[in-house]
This record gives sequence, structure tokens and C-alpha cells, in this order.
Amino acid sequence: QVELVESGGGLVQAGGSLRLSCAASGSITSMLTMGWHRQAPGKQRELVADITRDDTTTYADSVKGRFTISRDIAKNMLYLQMNNLKPDDTAAYVCNGYIFPRHYWGKGTLVTVSS
Repeated sequence: QVELVESGGGLVQAGGSLRLSCAASGSITSMLTMGWHRQAPGKQRELVADITRDDTTTYADSVKGRFTISRDIAKNMLYLQMNNLKPDDTAAYVCNGYIFPRHYWGKGTLVTVSS
């Protein structure tokens, strides 16, 4: 059983920055892919960014150039650096990891961007 716990969300003004963290209970070296999704009220959950074991990254078009996903294997941590935040980034951000055949999900951390 894998547990993922997010932190770092909060209230920030447009143009500001936040760094989200995701702590994994097990070694993230076992995970083929880790990433972040988000869901805003009334909207579908969407992929924000993910990273593979060989450090290949993928970003949603809406966050390219502003967000950076990274991980620290020694600390079993996943991060999402979010810069130049926009009100449309307001959402619950959820950490996930994939170990065949299952995806594991955290409970989420709220990010609110004011204009």
C-alpha cells in the first residue's frame, strides 16, 4: 500500500509562486510515473505535469513555461514549482504515482490564486 501526502497549497496573488510537495510512504524508485493533476469546481480533472523514472517530463499546454515538476529520490519527494500563477490555476492539486497495475492518489492540496 502506497500513501501520498501533499502540502504547500494556499492563497497567492496572481503573478506569485508556490511550491507543492508530495511525500511518498514508499520508495519512489518503484514508481514508473509520478505527477500532478488538478480539479477546479465545475471542471474535469486534468493532468498538470508528470515525470517518468528516466526523468522525461510532460506538461499541460496551459502551464508550460510556468510550472516545473521534479523529484528527490533520496527523500521520496515529488515537487511542483508553480510560477507566474493565474486565477485559472485555482484548483485542488493532487499527487499521483503509478506502479503497475495501479495508480495511487493523494488527498489533494488547495491552491487559490487571487486577481
